[in-house]
Amino acid sequence: MKSTTSTSTDRQGIKAVIFDLDGVLIDAKDWHYEALNRALGLFGLNIPRDDHIVTYDGLPTKKKLEMLSIEHGLPTALHDFINRMKQRYTMELIYTRCRPMFQHQYALSRLRDAGIRLAVASNSIRETLDLMVEKAGLMSLVEFTLSNRDVQKAKPDPEIYQLAITKLGLNPKECLIVEDNPNGIKAAEASGAHLLEVGSVYDVNYENLFSRIRQIEGVSR
Repeated sequence: MKSTTSTSTDRQGIKAVIFDLDGVLIDAKDWHYEALNRALGLFGLNIPRDDHIVTYDGLPTKKKLEMLSIEHGLPTALHDFINRMKQRYTMELIYTRCRPMFQHQYALSRLRDAGIRLAVASNSIRETLDLMVEKAGLMSLVEFTLSNRDVQKAKPDPEIYQLAITKLGLNPKECLIVEDNPNGIKAAEASGAHLLEVGSVYDVNYENLFSRIRQIEGVSR
């Protein structure tokens, strides 16, 4: 991870962009869905895709399992094992499917060249988070990553974004958060930072990022 560029402290307006990971920088939503269902399938359980999109998307696995216990009677004694198997299956998918996307490498490079600092804050665990960022060819472009193990409360609580802003030494209005799902959007809005809501990883590109930054800075001047 790179240190702050010499121009970032002199820059006015947006000084940092904080990215969510799944669905923003990595098209991994289906990977997490597939991995969790594969682990649940060991016990004859399954989350329908529509339920995952509407109810579970963007939540950490621990929270998903807690919800499954409350709503569908999943024995809590199985949580640790299912979680371990889900993470194992997720790692397999990352190794086989995660590849760099030029538009992301280009956009993040241009942001950094403009003196804008970069970070990633995700509900994923540390191991899968850093592996995905590394295999996507983005680790050298971001200052730091934050996982769900760095905070007490996962998204939709704003704690992870508040921590990122604190680590950057900035105030919320100097930061832009890029998010794609309702839980992450709630967290971003509650943090007080600016928001760029995207529909997929393909919306995370140079044109959309700089257009949003120009829009914010035009309003703030």
